[in-house]
Amino acid sequence: MENEEIKEQELKEEPVSEETIESTEAENTAEEAKEPTPEELLEQEKQKASDFEDRWKRSMAEFDNFRKRTQKEKEQSFDRGAKDVVEKMLPVLDNFERAIAGGNAEDPFVQGVEMIYKQFKTALEDMGVSEIEALGQTFDPGLHYAVAHVEDEELGESTIKAVFQKGYKYKDTVVRCAMVQVAN
Repeated sequence: MENEEIKEQELKEEPVSEETIESTEAENTAEEAKEPTPEELLEQEKQKASDFEDRWKRSMAEFDNFRKRTQKEKEQSFDRGAKDVVEKMLPVLDNFERAIAGGNAEDPFVQGVEMIYKQFKTALEDMGVSEIEALGQTFDPGLHYAVAHVEDEELGESTIKAVFQKGYKYKDTVVRCAMVQVAN
């Protein structure tokens, strides 16, 4: 047992060689060399600031795009709703026209209906509703709905001869195509 204790003591008291001292000094010098200089620290902080600025600019651009997109969607949603309302009001406008066409122009009742019709039509025009021109125009399938075809030598090719029901647009969107008779 004594031998073991002596060996343990010798191991503990092992002399330090010059190589060990030099390697320890080299490690300390390497650690000191790894420590950044103030200029390097400044450059690192500038890079971080530049990265943050870039991310901030990107976030602002994304937010601006989001704001514009939601504004556009809001306007489109409003226009769809307004178009639906206009579409439901057009039969009322048609009935006013029939009442005026079927009555006596001297009758005060027909004159009253005509005044209401004009007021109603003005209100629709103020909202952005416009009548689609059809009579005498060239047939356009995006604006006109052909329900009859007739041969007429006096009119040109695909010319609208008669309008059975007026068509209307809300701003630039067709709400209802005009029902027409096309010549040739």
